[in-house]
Amino acid sequence: MSRQLTLLIVNASAHERQTLTKTLSALDVFTIIAKSDSQDALSLLKMQAVDLVITGLDVGKIDGWRFSRMIRSGLLATPKNTPIVLIPPTYCERIAETTARSYSIDAVLPFERQDMLPQILANVLSTHLDKSSRLNLLLLEPNQQRAQKICEHLSHNFVCTHVSSAASALSLFLQDHYAIVLMDTTSNLSGSAESLVESILKHRPSQAIVTIIDKRDADHAEQLLLLGVTDFVRAPYDMPFLSKVCDHAARREDFMVSYAEFANKVEQLSRSESRYKDLFSAHQRILLHLRTVVVELDLEGAIRFINPAWEYLSGFGIKSSLNTQLSNYIAKDELATFNKVIREIQSGVRQHAQVELQLCHKAGHLVWVECRLQLIKNTSSSVAITATLDNIHERKQAELQLRHLALHDTLTGLHNRYYFDQQLNQLCNEVKSAEEIEHALIYIDLDHFKIINDSKGHQQGDIVLKEVSELFGDKIGEEHLTFRIGGDEFAVLLKHTNLLDAHMCAESICMAIEEHKFHFEDNAYSLSCSIGLTQITNENADPSECLKQADIALYIAKNLGRNLVHCYNKEDEQNQTLQTGLEWGHSVRQALQNDSIELHYQPIWDFKKQQIAYYEALLRLKINGETIYPNQFIPALELLNDTFLMDQCVIRTAIKALAEHEILSQVAINLSAHSFLDERLQPHIQACLKEHQVSANRVIFEITESASINNLNATQTMIKNLNDLGCHFAIDDFGTGFSTFSYLKQLPAQHVKIDGSFVRDMLNDPIDLALVKAVNDISHSLDKCSVAEYVENKEIFQQLKEIGVDYGQGYFISRPLPIEQLASSAKTILSLKTA
Repeated sequence: MSRQLTLLIVNASAHERQTLTKTLSALDVFTIIAKSDSQDALSLLKMQAVDLVITGLDVGKIDGWRFSRMIRSGLLATPKNTPIVLIPPTYCERIAETTARSYSIDAVLPFERQDMLPQILANVLSTHLDKSSRLNLLLLEPNQQRAQKICEHLSHNFVCTHVSSAASALSLFLQDHYAIVLMDTTSNLSGSAESLVESILKHRPSQAIVTIIDKRDADHAEQLLLLGVTDFVRAPYDMPFLSKVCDHAARREDFMVSYAEFANKVEQLSRSESRYKDLFSAHQRILLHLRTVVVELDLEGAIRFINPAWEYLSGFGIKSSLNTQLSNYIAKDELATFNKVIREIQSGVRQHAQVELQLCHKAGHLVWVECRLQLIKNTSSSVAITATLDNIHERKQAELQLRHLALHDTLTGLHNRYYFDQQLNQLCNEVKSAEEIEHALIYIDLDHFKIINDSKGHQQGDIVLKEVSELFGDKIGEEHLTFRIGGDEFAVLLKHTNLLDAHMCAESICMAIEEHKFHFEDNAYSLSCSIGLTQITNENADPSECLKQADIALYIAKNLGRNLVHCYNKEDEQNQTLQTGLEWGHSVRQALQNDSIELHYQPIWDFKKQQIAYYEALLRLKINGETIYPNQFIPALELLNDTFLMDQCVIRTAIKALAEHEILSQVAINLSAHSFLDERLQPHIQACLKEHQVSANRVIFEITESASINNLNATQTMIKNLNDLGCHFAIDDFGTGFSTFSYLKQLPAQHVKIDGSFVRDMLNDPIDLALVKAVNDISHSLDKCSVAEYVENKEIFQQLKEIGVDYGQGYFISRPLPIEQLASSAKTILSLKTA
């Protein structure tokens, strides 16, 4: 039996509380707690959590709106994302929606439509999101200081996203939804304000836009208003006035629609008053034609009387139904229940009964009805049974849908996390009571799914998740249970399955996903998964322990290279290390999100010109005041699939440094392989170059040889696109795959970096020396520059110079340095290398 959901009803009206309780009690889904006052309800919520809240508006000194705000504050024992449904005394759709959105209420329903409550609750239960009443605002302000002041002042009502160029504003606008666009046209936008307004309104005609204009520029203000700008503020302005204008503009559409809707309601009420008598008369006539079926049965169960509603309910005619058994129309699955009730009434054991049954319609489908039966005696002392049948099909369907949603994932149709917790707990209890019983838990995570979701969009990601869920059905028997735990994580509970069979099942899942082709537009892609497996036995019969073991096994599978199954065992020495690694990864991610980074720059030496040619940017993180190097944080980022976040930070910081420091003539930036699969990379580079007014030819991007060859087509496309912008490109660590020389001519890169492992031993190993010469010669034959890494001493430096290598990089030339030390170190580097 599934755990019932806890529902809190807060309503000052005893009648409304009783009606709502009666409606929802029939669903047999909720444990209902009713309160008449919001303060009593808050006292309860301070001590315990509930799954749903239904509140009225006038519920005490703290009204329904502010009561909802208290729940959303996160100060109570119940989660701040607990679904809330408001039932107000009066109702206008748009006004209700607008106000509810401001107070983060999930749904608003008038009391007279409480029959719709099961469907409404089913909808809000399917989504649990954090609530926020702040609106999204896109600010175009070239002046960074002014932008900061505006964002700080507007932060109470708006979530501000700041850009400094029209191109960046349009790019973000097309990617997200903003309640308002605020742009400063007093700065040097070189006539782009009008163009931006036209582009925005072309894509979203109802978009609210506020402009900041020069106080003397009346013609410009008029032109913007004619283009469709919502409002404007003249400079100089005070912040409270700007906030007020933005708030009104952002909610303009809601106000306009709400006023129109309210006016329409008033007009409807006015018309209704003049027709009241006619409507009342019509309602009386309707009541005479009951939809409830009234049946009289003899003691044998045959129909003696039936009213016209029978034909509407069942499709069978009245004449053809008389003298037939009512049991003939009951669904087979319900027949035993019906016959038992009839026998009990016939024998006098029961005088009346109420049951819910499915009736067979003449058209072939089944209809849910509520059947009330009663034993009666008439004036002639003859005995009969009366029955009434009410159509409850919609209510029953809503109940079934609600139960389904409570236990299933709405996207894939698989069981959800709530049902998983129930079933895992049940299986653990089973093995506690019987030592010979064993089950298995499979924990599945899709490899690199975040890349698909971010680069192809969540809609395409949802399609992939649906296809994956369908693959499970072919590999897992009906006696087992499959769940979507969340995101791209799945679980399977294999009942009465030993470890060997569970491992074979997990391997078949791995193979099925790897062999399946996922189609995006005109391209087909492959995907893989990592799987953690643990047995559920008498030794670990605790749900938390089973989950912990499966989770550890899953991440070990990822560490071992992904696309494989790992079985948990007690001797896993990686367990503690892995847990520490995951926690460390989250700290690294937080540091990147907070821009707690520092770039050091290592000079690249030009052997022919005998001077510094350019610099390579190398990332350092600042965590708790300590400098963290790449070998300490990159593995953790790869585990969390967050290397693109790292590349974003490096690109943004390096390009900004190019704009601010003249000594950085040209900078090389390393890119991870994952960034090449992400469609956000090129727009991000373009936006940074434009924002800081940096020429693209001052940037060199580097990617390792192995990453470029593993995805040659994507690499060719990305290098070409970046070359078209004006950026240069380098193949890093080249030579480790000697058989890949033939690929070099297919990559439009300007630089080839000779792997340091060859350079380091080339003075002692003739093979390494030959490889360095070969890579250098082939690079020159393809009109590319060669760069030697690991120049650690003077002898290597001189040898590379004699070979004819173009550039060198290493500690002999210079260690990586903070930007502040480059100028003072440049003279020392130059004097030592040209002596």
